[in-house]
Amino acid sequence: MNQQDIIQKTAEYIKQEFSNDPSGHDWWHIYRVWKNALAINEIEKGDSFIIQLAALLHDLDDWKFNESEDETPLRARLWLDSCSIEPHLADKVCNIIKHISYKGAHVENKMDSLEGFIVQDADRLDAIGAIGIARTFAYGGYKNRMMYDPEVKPELHKSFEEYKNSKSDTINHFYEKLLLLKDRMNTETAKKIAEERHEVMLKFLEQFMKEWEGNS
Repeated sequence: MNQQDIIQKTAEYIKQEFSNDPSGHDWWHIYRVWKNALAINEIEKGDSFIIQLAALLHDLDDWKFNESEDETPLRARLWLDSCSIEPHLADKVCNIIKHISYKGAHVENKMDSLEGFIVQDADRLDAIGAIGIARTFAYGGYKNRMMYDPEVKPELHKSFEEYKNSKSDTINHFYEKLLLLKDRMNTETAKKIAEERHEVMLKFLEQFMKEWEGNS
């Protein structure tokens, strides 16, 4: 198979795997990350093949949906091997997948390649703005979390363990992650896109708090 055939086959595989996901991590999330990554890469000029594979496979081994504590992207590696991807390219894709997730406000980002920065930015862009708001509430419902409890304050987690085990309400997630992402974009292209999406979230939260208190 040539590279385009591999990308198409991978997209079809992921679409089948995630078509019924109710958590906001469905096929259309992955599709948007894929397309966002391609758009960013038009300006940033990374390796498109690595970027597309990582974008399409980035949630396959996500810790939020897997029992294993091992962060190694085993399912992604098996898929890449089945497509006869050269080992050094598969290593680069798997390294991106391993480090893509946000793991807490005070946890170091270990992404270390241009391709990884681009895919991580594309994923983070889909976590903010109007789509990000919708996905956050979808995930909160999926995890049976309260929408908002004003007596529980947001926490800026100091470790991945703290972040992973948090049961905080959905509104707190804006303060614990989403509002921090604008300043954690890696590429200049994504930073510009994030500005508008960040403002959308601020306006939403302002209106939410008004309505929560019974104000017009």
